[in-house]
Amino acid sequence: MSLRIGPTVQIPDEEIAISYILASGPGGQNVNKLATAAQLRFDARHSPSLPPRVRARLQALAGGRLTKDGVIVLTAQRFRSQTRNREDARERLADLIREALIAPVRRIATRPSRGEKRRRLESKLHRGQIKQGRSRPSED
Repeated sequence: MSLRIGPTVQIPDEEIAISYILASGPGGQNVNKLATAAQLRFDARHSPSLPPRVRARLQALAGGRLTKDGVIVLTAQRFRSQTRNREDARERLADLIREALIAPVRRIATRPSRGEKRRRLESKLHRGQIKQGRSRPSED
């Protein structure tokens, strides 16, 4: 069962490693006895399932969740069961990859129109006059 991200991207289960660790938070005494938190590891830098540009954007988006080796580590411990935490971690990875799939829109540099420049200068002049009016009258 692979992780389906969209119509073009699919991550096979072999690329995702999930281990279980002791969780903090909800669970009562189970927290002390059972390893319910899921820790997902995905090698983003060497994944053959991702196009190079998506891979680069994914690594940038991962931020502090990315190790020096290019592995994304996600820890899910919102729920009391291993199954739900595992699915939560997989969904969070899928969301991260979906976000990386969207290419940023290139900004087109534009110049301000003559009217915009005029209005900006007039507003600056107006603000200056307001501030000038706040000063004490001079004693000439």
